[in-house]
Amino acid sequence: MNDQTLKSWPYQEARKLVNRFTSKPAGPVRFQTGFGPSGLPHIGTFAEVARTTWVRRALEFLQGWSTQLIAFSDDMDGLRKVPLNLPNRDMLDENLGKPLCNVPDPFGCCSSYSDHMNNKLKEFLGAYGFDYNFKSAQDAYNSGDFDEGLLLLLENVERVRDIILPTIGEEKREQWSPFFPICSECGRIYSTRVTAYNPKDGSINYTCENTDKLPGCGNEETAPVTGGRVKVGWKVDWALRWYAYDIAYEMYGKDLIESAKLSARIVKLMGKKPPEGFFYELFLDEEGHKISKSVGRGITVDAWLQYAPLESLLHFLFLNPRKARRIYWQVIPKSVDDYLENLKNYNQLETAKKPDSPVWHIFADEKDIPEYNVSINFSMINNLIQGLGTVNKEVIIGYLEKYDPAAEGYRGIIDDLVEKAVNYYKDFVLPHKKNVSPSPDQIEILQELRERVAAYEGEIEEEMQSIPFQVARSRDISPKKVFQTFYEVVMGQEKGPRFGSFMSLLGKEKMLELLDNALS
Repeated sequence: MNDQTLKSWPYQEARKLVNRFTSKPAGPVRFQTGFGPSGLPHIGTFAEVARTTWVRRALEFLQGWSTQLIAFSDDMDGLRKVPLNLPNRDMLDENLGKPLCNVPDPFGCCSSYSDHMNNKLKEFLGAYGFDYNFKSAQDAYNSGDFDEGLLLLLENVERVRDIILPTIGEEKREQWSPFFPICSECGRIYSTRVTAYNPKDGSINYTCENTDKLPGCGNEETAPVTGGRVKVGWKVDWALRWYAYDIAYEMYGKDLIESAKLSARIVKLMGKKPPEGFFYELFLDEEGHKISKSVGRGITVDAWLQYAPLESLLHFLFLNPRKARRIYWQVIPKSVDDYLENLKNYNQLETAKKPDSPVWHIFADEKDIPEYNVSINFSMINNLIQGLGTVNKEVIIGYLEKYDPAAEGYRGIIDDLVEKAVNYYKDFVLPHKKNVSPSPDQIEILQELRERVAAYEGEIEEEMQSIPFQVARSRDISPKKVFQTFYEVVMGQEKGPRFGSFMSLLGKEKMLELLDNALS
């Protein structure tokens, strides 16, 4: 295959990895994603693993190379603040500054705070079939995975400082250190300050003292940089992982571009090549704020799955990773429709072009891609539910199969869509549904609309679509006013479906019933 014919972004990223190597790698090409277990995994975590998996799969498809994904949890990071959405906040407040792996589990079910979050991450990734190797900072530091790199950093500590110091405020430069000792007395990591470096015996001297945010215990001692007694700060930690595990590829959010550049300089100093990188734009909530684990802002994967299929979320994540995306309830219907449209078109593609389709990427195996050759989408189902005013699945499916008899052959997909559309209607449409009392002008518009619907005897959607325009011409008003009247008075909403499609879906008798109810 001429791989240059495949243009989607995972192949573009995979080619960067091909160019990284002069020959086929002896071992697996390693990819990494990072997780900060200060809060529960959210959609950003899911997106990073999914997107990295797509690049990994693209490389395997192009080259046939072995690959491996490491999902790394920085569970030795200190607890900097207490997340707003967690229980036992007083207990957590008492443990501020301690490594997350040494903080008790606020939920009371696991051995530590980070153990709880790490288990959730593994459940989260496992539930969606991701293939990965889990590693934690606690295990990496304690097992010796990082020993070689830690000693190398200690030998080159002044050169590391030369890289970092110009990027921080002058008031912090004198005391800045790549190493964060864990105090053997009070257990805190952010109240310790390095006072001397001893590269000959692989140790540092430190003191545990008061800071503006944390109390220190006054302990002073010498500690080895190995054996889990010390961790390194964020930018250095990233370079340390790349060095220890020979990471070839890592994604990161746009807010970490500068951190990636500094980490790349550090890993070069350590004697290895930095991984290929790809930055993505951040997810935003409805108000344009960055989604946050600490305050529970942003939609969760589990919440999305109550209202839409998993594949629609993956499709949403696949598109435009370099574009900031707002992710909230109102984007779900269009996201499902976009996925269904690509799924419907997939089997019409030439064989050579199929691997470029978003559908090919979001399914782990091409054999798992279902056929979907029907004119029904999620917005149509939502409109039908609103028009019928029922949440009875069998009634809804009956209307859909009458509208398009081919729907019967895709009952599994249709059933799932209807179930999720019903949930969406109950939670996001019905609470805001408010039918406007019609004005005298609107009553006249609806009366004429009803007369023309009653007089129509055909079954052609475009002819049905012309009915509101006929009303507008006869009354010398804008079509917009006719549609607005129909949506606000009949459907109880500001916007609505295409009139002709809606009438075809409901049928003439049900449309007349809706108009009669609005006029009564």
